[in-house]
Amino acid sequence: MNIVQAVIFGVVEGVSEFLPISSTGHLMLTARYLGISQTEFVKSFEIAIQLGAILAVAVLYWKTLIRGGDIYLKLLAAFIPTAVIGGILYKVVKGFLLESSTVVLWALFLGGIALIIFEWLHREKVSAAAELSQISYPQAVLIGLFQSLAIVPGVSRAAATIVGGLVVGLRRKTIVEFSFLLAIPTMAAAVGLDLFRSANAFNREQFLVLSIGFLVSFAVALLAIRFLLVFIKKHTFIPFGIYRILLAVAFWIKFR
Repeated sequence: MNIVQAVIFGVVEGVSEFLPISSTGHLMLTARYLGISQTEFVKSFEIAIQLGAILAVAVLYWKTLIRGGDIYLKLLAAFIPTAVIGGILYKVVKGFLLESSTVVLWALFLGGIALIIFEWLHREKVSAAAELSQISYPQAVLIGLFQSLAIVPGVSRAAATIVGGLVVGLRRKTIVEFSFLLAIPTMAAAVGLDLFRSANAFNREQFLVLSIGFLVSFAVALLAIRFLLVFIKKHTFIPFGIYRILLAVAFWIKFR
């Protein structure tokens, strides 16, 4: 992987991490489109540049994080299910799922259909939680269980978390912001685990490539987060569902 490719990957990661379209799936499809083999470094690179997106959340929500309160405990409650399931299935995910474009395309396609159907059926209740402080611990745990579905590449952590939050009774803006914050421990754990196991195999040039991807993903993620917060004020997630379906079909046609 060269520097230009690292920039492309950084843009893709920054755009797709917090939108309900699956950043991991997009990174895998980008690698396939560019003809980049799924080596151990590439798979680790695709995970590690998510640190840029994490930093973007920390920068935009630093006041919420400093204010603290019980938000940390709620994030922990939501994080634990994913941590347990992800830890158990780590070898399966990295050794098999992260090498299968077929899994990604089916997850994008079926996830797009599910997202559209959900939006057609979902009706937000007046009593839905409008503030992060109103999220209960049982709701947080259930959101975490939904998030754990995203260990399958193409499902989308953001989509699973947001749908889970809407199902358990949160308002759209509330669960979107909670999803942003939940990304911090979830992605930090995934990146930390992978780097701990793989960092010794990286050389100086690979660390440079990774650093560039990190910086680009950070800058682009800042814009993507702001875009989504504006978008959800007047729109549902149906356009993202349609996009997922079209993307999967396009790749099936191109690589059949």
